[in-house]
Amino acid sequence: GHIIMLDRSPETQKAAEEALEAYPWGMQIGGGINSENCKKYLHAGASHIIVTSFIFSHGIINFENLKMLCNTCGKKRIVLDLSCKQMPDGRYIIATDRWQKLTDTELSETSLQELSLYCDEYLVHAVNAEGKKAGIDEKLTELLASSPIPVTYAGGIASIEDIEKIKLLGKRKVDFTIGSALDLFGGHIKYEEIRKYNDLHTDAESCN
Repeated sequence: GHIIMLDRSPETQKAAEEALEAYPWGMQIGGGINSENCKKYLHAGASHIIVTSFIFSHGIINFENLKMLCNTCGKKRIVLDLSCKQMPDGRYIIATDRWQKLTDTELSETSLQELSLYCDEYLVHAVNAEGKKAGIDEKLTELLASSPIPVTYAGGIASIEDIEKIKLLGKRKVDFTIGSALDLFGGHIKYEEIRKYNDLHTDAESCN
């Protein structure tokens, strides 16, 4: 799972740190993370730090910041958030700042390969599908299957059938995360149902 801090207030940071301490190494954290504060959250118990804006500053990839982050906390502790919006021409463009600002970087097999040298995982929200609970972005899921490192998809999941689609289209390489559709957050999908499904299929795959 992951925790995203939506502001930089002391109250938000305190709540995030308390959550990390309650479940050491079980959660990733993002929201204003950079090379100066990343160790603070790792020491608090985060398994990984999630980064977007620090890397895509002013709409372009800042490889200097990316390398600085790797040197500070290590490639194995970094998740790059490559959440993206589909353009009219079908391309997916990485978006930052709560998905309000588009970068100049296309999410593609090439960029997935290039950026994998600097991180352990990807987190990708399908901006066009996010929050609608109306089904996944199938084309994006197929694209994510080309990632050379673990990748987690988010956006539009509304049923077990959607999770089965992710497994099929993602060639069993793409993980998933569910937010507003879960009953924990007022949605209609029961958390216990998802947990049991995940446990069942994880056990089955480990036996194959």
